[in-house]
Amino acid sequence: MNERTATPSRRKIGLALGSGLARGWAHIGVIRGLRRLGLEPDIIAGASIGAVVGGLYLANKLDELEQWALQLTKKKIINFLDLRIRTGGLIGGEKVTDEIRRYVGETKIEDLGKPFTAVATDLVTGHEVWLQKGSIVDAMRASFAMPGVFTPVKMQGRWLLDGALVNPVPVAACRALGADMVIAVNLNSDIIGKSRKQGTSFPSAAGFDLLKMIDQTGDDGGPTVDSMARRVFRRESDSPSLFGVMVATLNIMQDRITRSRMAGEPPDVMIAPRLGNVGLLEFDRAEDAIAEGELAVSRVRPEIADALSVLAQTVVSEENS
Repeated sequence: MNERTATPSRRKIGLALGSGLARGWAHIGVIRGLRRLGLEPDIIAGASIGAVVGGLYLANKLDELEQWALQLTKKKIINFLDLRIRTGGLIGGEKVTDEIRRYVGETKIEDLGKPFTAVATDLVTGHEVWLQKGSIVDAMRASFAMPGVFTPVKMQGRWLLDGALVNPVPVAACRALGADMVIAVNLNSDIIGKSRKQGTSFPSAAGFDLLKMIDQTGDDGGPTVDSMARRVFRRESDSPSLFGVMVATLNIMQDRITRSRMAGEPPDVMIAPRLGNVGLLEFDRAEDAIAEGELAVSRVRPEIADALSVLAQTVVSEENS
C-alpha cells in the first residue's frame, strides 16, 4: 500500500472507537496513522473515551486535545476528580465536562459536518442508546459515565450510563449510519491478566496508588476524601481495593461483551493497540498511548489495503452493472 491511499469513490468509511478511559489516548494515534495513509473517516461512532476523542476530532479540536493530554500529570488528574460518594458514582464528572466544553462550547452533533454517534446505556431498561443529536458535550458525558465511577446522566427523560456496558466497540452504529467499510479500534484486547503491576497478583485499576496521590494533593487545594471514600480506595498490601475490584470487573465484562459483539458484527479491519500495561486512570501516559495507537495502525496496513481493495472492486462491479 502506498503511503497515501485514496478512498474508493462513493463509498463511506466508518471508524468505531472503543472504550478504555486513559487508554483512549491511543485513538489520537490511530487517527493520525490513518490520516497518513490518506484515510479520513466519513462516519464515527464512539463508546466512552471513544466518543470523546471521536467527537473532538470531528469538531476539529484533535490538536488541542493532544496538547492538553500531553501536559497532564498525576497531580492534575487528581484535581479533576470531583469526588461525590453519594450521587451515584465516586466522581461527579463536572470538572472533566467543563474542560471539554472549554474546547467545543455549545457545539451540537448536527453541526459536526459528518455523522457521529455516542453510545450510551439506559440505566432502567439496559437498552443501547445512540446519541446523534443535541449537545456534543452532553452526549460525551453520558457515554463515559462508567457505573460506580462517574455519576449517571439524565438526558431525554432517561438516566444514561457508559456505552461500554452494551457495546464497547460500536461497529453496528457505523453500519447503521451508512458505512460501507468499518475500521474498529479495540483498546481492551490485551488487558486481561496484564492490568496489574509486576510482583502483584491483583489488578491495579488506576495504575497508581490513587488514595496516596489524593492525600498528597489535598494539601495543595486538591480533592479530599471522607472516611467512607477511604474505604472504597484503601487496600491492603496483598489484596485489591473495592475500587480496584469494581473496575477490574468492568474490564472483564467489557472484554467478554466486545468478543461477543465482534463475533456477530465483525469490522472490516480491527486495530488493537497493545495497552495492557496502562492503568485506566493513567491519563498522564498520553505520549505512550498515542505512539502505540500509531504503531497499531502500521501493524494492520496489509489488512487495510485488502479491505480497500475489496471496496474498490465493489465500486467497479456496481459501475459496470
